[in-house]
Amino acid sequence: MRRISWMLAMVMCVTLLLAGCGKKSADDVVKDLSDVVSDLNSYHGTALMTLHTGDTPQEYKVDISYRKPSYYRIAMTNEKKDITQIVLRNDEGVFVLTPSLNKSFRFKSDWPNNQGQVYLYETLIRSIIGDASRQLATDDKAYVFDVAANYNSHALVRQKIWLSKSNYAPTQVQVSNANAKVVVDLKFDQFDFDAKFDKDSFDMERNMASDKKNTGSKGAPSSGVVDSNSQLDSGTMDGVTGVTSGEPEQQQKAAENAAQQPSGEAKVGGAATGDTSKPDTTANTEQQDTEADDAAAGTSADPDAAEAMTGEFGLIEPSYTPAGVQIKDTPELEDNGTHAVMLRYSGTYNYTIVEARPIDRAVALTAGELIDIGGSFAVLTGSEQQTLTWMNDGIEFRITSADLPVSEMIQIAASMQDQSGK
Repeated sequence: MRRISWMLAMVMCVTLLLAGCGKKSADDVVKDLSDVVSDLNSYHGTALMTLHTGDTPQEYKVDISYRKPSYYRIAMTNEKKDITQIVLRNDEGVFVLTPSLNKSFRFKSDWPNNQGQVYLYETLIRSIIGDASRQLATDDKAYVFDVAANYNSHALVRQKIWLSKSNYAPTQVQVSNANAKVVVDLKFDQFDFDAKFDKDSFDMERNMASDKKNTGSKGAPSSGVVDSNSQLDSGTMDGVTGVTSGEPEQQQKAAENAAQQPSGEAKVGGAATGDTSKPDTTANTEQQDTEADDAAAGTSADPDAAEAMTGEFGLIEPSYTPAGVQIKDTPELEDNGTHAVMLRYSGTYNYTIVEARPIDRAVALTAGELIDIGGSFAVLTGSEQQTLTWMNDGIEFRITSADLPVSEMIQIAASMQDQSGK
């Protein structure tokens, strides 16, 4: 009897030993991830990002390219609206490109070093490494980490990150709010380490030219690893206006002037929060020929499309308003062809929202911070008084305030992404 008990005990020990053999602990995986990030040279990935921030989920195709030390190309496409926005970083700065309008916006920023992005591999891994209370689970093919969400939004609290067991490539990310509701769901369909890029893949001129050639057509771009099949939005930032006054009356006047000012005339107002670089006093503005812009965008061939991009759009109100804040009024602005409108809010925070159809296209250089507002990119400028500027469906939006936190600005902007004019 004792012999049988002893043999059973041995069998159980061997079984447990074999079951644990090859299974990595959270610390083992974290050590491996530190090595992967340290040795990271380049990568390219594509993913489908679904945002659950409104009544209807919004889907975006995201194309991510990175090459050591700090070259990035992010293309975000809303196929339903046939709109693509691209952010490019190279030795010359950070660009928001609009090839269909033969225009780019350039500004100084440490992006993405000064903020995290859910679709960037480095951001995900640093979130795992930096969270001492991380939790690790596994499934058949992936390690699943549950960690804190370190993004520029109070609405995003936790995230789950799926990493392939074979090479630690990301396969899925889910970011949740305080109620454990998934707000961002990112599913990768491709991710390759040590991706090969052409020498000029991150060059602004090359990206402008190659994407213009592919506007309105299907198929791969003329060169490079990134495939952008859709036409770019006429709207990523055409210009950023910094406002320096903190008084409500002066703020309104400045906002009115900004609404009547061609959006290409970017003022250099000062370093943005989190950006230690100084404004470039030699920033130049190159006005683009309107007819050439229309030809590049393809709007001249479709009068209805041209009207949709240049006509009145009504009044677009955010679906989110901070607690203790109410809309004060909607003062009339002089119509100079931009169809500009303004909304003023007061209460716990005081701010204005200006909406306009920009007339002029421009190339500008100023200090700013790139902000991801969910499916679109915005630029934050100013110091004591800040302005968040972005484009959506050919409309330029600007939120200006001296006391509204950036996190609240982002929530307001995100809530306007799928709103229509009244």
